[in-house]
Amino acid sequence: MSGLGLALLNSLDIGLLLFIIAVGLNIIFGVLNVINFAHGALYMLGAYLAYTCVAVVGMPFWLTLVVAPLIVAALAVLIDRGMLRFVYQREISDSLLLTFALLLILNESVRLIWGTGIHIIDPPALLQGTFELSGGMTYPIYSAFVLAMGVLTLAGLWLLFNRTRAGKIMRAAALDREMAQVLCINTKLVITGVFAFGAWLAAVGGVVAAPMRAIDPGMGDKIIIESFIVVVIGGLGSFPGALLGAIVLGLIHGLGGRYLPEVNLVLPYIGMALILLIKPHGLMGRGRSA
Repeated sequence: MSGLGLALLNSLDIGLLLFIIAVGLNIIFGVLNVINFAHGALYMLGAYLAYTCVAVVGMPFWLTLVVAPLIVAALAVLIDRGMLRFVYQREISDSLLLTFALLLILNESVRLIWGTGIHIIDPPALLQGTFELSGGMTYPIYSAFVLAMGVLTLAGLWLLFNRTRAGKIMRAAALDREMAQVLCINTKLVITGVFAFGAWLAAVGGVVAAPMRAIDPGMGDKIIIESFIVVVIGGLGSFPGALLGAIVLGLIHGLGGRYLPEVNLVLPYIGMALILLIKPHGLMGRGRSA
């Protein structure tokens, strides 16, 4: 049972980290109707900025957790105003191709700036080591921090969309952008803010993941695939679906890695295929009108 308990904790750890990253992708799609292929590159950029701030500049991790996502969000504002605003009214395939081009540009930029080697950073001293759970199990303190970050993100997003004026404006823009304009809502500002907010969430995920995973130029490609699996399982544009999809994928990774390591790499794709066969719009998706 102790082995199963640790596997479930690890699954939740993986799932909530994926939720932090994938929910930004889902919010961007839900409000802007844009499938942002560059989301993984923004996550990667957050991790590389964390490495630079902590290992090169000597900035405390906690300050890095604030600074790095803000830098990525500022870059996202420039991307939105300089490129994406020209394709919002076009077919969704146009934005997909543009964001894929941005993914390639950001990937090559990272290689030029930081090189192709692998970088690592240590968790802050407060989060190093392990603690003991019931039954003699030990669990990394940093993994518990990741769990807490996931729960805080979930609670913060719920409060944002249900208890704040900004969240209600975003929901209004997602439901009917033309009606929002009639109500004197600055939809251009909302669109830019949503895209920057989604990028900020991706970068937060990158900073949080940096002490757990090797930082390399391919990390963004892997995470965007996992993020797409999350939103496909949960349902494109569904905030609760992003949470459910992330937990499902976390369970596939955590339990599959422990009990079915030989086929663990293909289990997420099998799970996604089964979900699509049963519910084509995802577990909590409702489809979108043309």
